[in-house]
Amino acid sequence: MSKSLSPFTKQQLLPQEETLEVLKKKGNLFIGIPKETAFQEKRVCLTPDAVSALVSNGHRVLIESGAGKGAKFSDKDYSEAGAEISNDTSKVYACPIILKVEPPTLEQIKLINPQTILISALQLKTQTKKYFETLASKRITALAFEFIRDEDGTYPAVRSLSEIAGTASVLIASELLSNVNEGNGLMFGNISGVPPVEVVIIGAGTVGEFATRSALGLGANVKVFDNSITKLRCIQANLGRTIYTSTLQPKNLTKALKRCDVAIGAVRGKNRSPILITDAMVESMKSGAVIIDVSIDMGGCFETSEVTTHKHPTFVKHGVIHYCVPNIPARYSRTASISISNIFTPYLLKIGEDGGLENSLRFDKGLKNGLYFYHGILTNKSVGEWFDLKHSDINLLIF
Repeated sequence: MSKSLSPFTKQQLLPQEETLEVLKKKGNLFIGIPKETAFQEKRVCLTPDAVSALVSNGHRVLIESGAGKGAKFSDKDYSEAGAEISNDTSKVYACPIILKVEPPTLEQIKLINPQTILISALQLKTQTKKYFETLASKRITALAFEFIRDEDGTYPAVRSLSEIAGTASVLIASELLSNVNEGNGLMFGNISGVPPVEVVIIGAGTVGEFATRSALGLGANVKVFDNSITKLRCIQANLGRTIYTSTLQPKNLTKALKRCDVAIGAVRGKNRSPILITDAMVESMKSGAVIIDVSIDMGGCFETSEVTTHKHPTFVKHGVIHYCVPNIPARYSRTASISISNIFTPYLLKIGEDGGLENSLRFDKGLKNGLYFYHGILTNKSVGEWFDLKHSDINLLIF
């Protein structure tokens, strides 16, 4: 009689967490990497070294032939690292996990199987409502890598690409100042007895910091403007030296722009970059001076800025050379690819170790922050508000 007193078996009486831990086992991932088709996009998500690390951990990687060509990685490099190569685009899109740099087009989403995990950039400002509705109809789980957070609260993918854009802005400016590009024939370098090149940097974030670091390294005279005293204090602490810093006071800014040879715009706003430099301010600049508007992907912070491409990167207005290419890191596709790959690889290995994405999301708040679709349910509040779509709190879906 005593045996039938309890309606539960001993197994059912175990605390739920304990059974979860017992069941947690390593999962093998099958990752598909399609070739990027977006205009001037030459980056790839994983380098052959990263593929080698994944394959040696028991995962499978299927790469579309030529996916690494733009970043100078050949199919041979990938196959030697253990990846499978395919010429069939639809076969790559049929993988349970898809890894991309640019978000997929509506045509590409049609090739994706229902319940697939998609990891790519989201680029919210360039999306349409139809994009999200199509993902929902396929019950896709989607992660945007620009929203993934580190333990310290920073966004690693955004930071890495901002570091490249900041350094690149100075390298591009030095090219544009030379005679080869019809510039003023000035050299970015501190030559004894020659006054150094004057650089004005607007914005003291990651782009501003790395632009300042590079410009100082080449011997330029740098002035940094930002309305955040904390950011200005941080940039000096990170550089380990005192430099000219100022809040965005029109008088100081106009005076600095009149004298400078290079002006770099690196200001980001919530929805659009604020226009801080007016048409009249640009008109007062030296003839042959160079403007690099890094924030052009958010609308630009110079009133005279207009979007340009890598093929035709510059135009002249008021005698000032403007460089306004939105996707600067794509110019250095191999460096950018290695940088992105370094961010993806540990996450993919961890997802495998945790036995799948569900478990990783349960334990990793930063990764959960990157999630914007969960089995076809929109989980990102800002996407929901932006496109007037119904959204749910991810914490109510994953316990």
